[in-house]
Amino acid sequence: MERRLIQAVGDALAEEMRRDPKVIVYGEDVELSITGDMRGLHETFGHDRVRNTPICEATLTGMAVGLASAGYRVVVHMMFSNFFYTGMDAIGNQMSKLRLMTGGQVELPITIIAGYGGGAANAAQHSDSAYPMLMNLGGINVLTPSTSADAKGLLKTAIRGRNPSFFLEPSGRGGDLGEIPDGDHLVPLGVAAIRRVGADATVVAIGRMVKPALSAAESLAEQGVSAEVIDPRTLVPFDDAAVLASVEKTGHLVVVDEARECCGAASQIAAVVAEKGFSSLKGPVRRVTTPNVAIPYAPNAEARVLPDAERITAAVLALVGHDRVPA
Repeated sequence: MERRLIQAVGDALAEEMRRDPKVIVYGEDVELSITGDMRGLHETFGHDRVRNTPICEATLTGMAVGLASAGYRVVVHMMFSNFFYTGMDAIGNQMSKLRLMTGGQVELPITIIAGYGGGAANAAQHSDSAYPMLMNLGGINVLTPSTSADAKGLLKTAIRGRNPSFFLEPSGRGGDLGEIPDGDHLVPLGVAAIRRVGADATVVAIGRMVKPALSAAESLAEQGVSAEVIDPRTLVPFDDAAVLASVEKTGHLVVVDEARECCGAASQIAAVVAEKGFSSLKGPVRRVTTPNVAIPYAPNAEARVLPDAERITAAVLALVGHDRVPA
């Protein structure tokens, strides 16, 4: 079955709410669903299980901890990942720590949904890729699906889980169509997907960056370079083994990360490969990231700072020793 990514999110939520009456949804404009991913849920499940809340992220995240502690499976829609910043106390001091601090007596089955990344001219306060901050906390799963099938499967897995998960929707990609398997489709956390097989260079592309990475791989193939594209699907837990096996085969690594260069996910992935797979590398690890600046509002300025297929192609060509590097 073909579904758009935002439709796949809605399908997953509806299926899990039918499956378990303890699954509840609340957040910013979830009843109307202006982002489209929760359309129809309020009409189907009613005000007791799908409810709008005031725009106060500190309240949203604090409520999630309390409700989950009381036995509910909580889904919170925070709309944009920038809003994590204003809800950070409950995220950093409660969600990520309470299961450990209580010796496992408190479980927090919380799923936070939010869009992330640029490309839609949403301006600086709505365009961050905030997952590096979450990766650093410990105790929180971080999910970055790039396809409809993974969006549905990862979300269902997160909702059924015992720990907090942040499900990050790729900005501007909600309308992308994709095939979804029939039945109760689940995707395990911590298992990467190889989107394209190659022999000359490994390209690890996170979430929204998978599409330009695949475009770059097509361009590279025309120039005689075979690039393997790996989609981690989840950043926490992360599939070290898949990346290390690919680098052992290709000898080169480019990491494409829409988060900023400083302390981003790309830095962590590069460090893992340098530590565990150094003997496989034939050259330095290259990162293709966003500079350490706020995301501009103007579309032409925004396009200049975000990673794209041309920058990915250039990074790979530079690594494999070709002199046909785009200007």
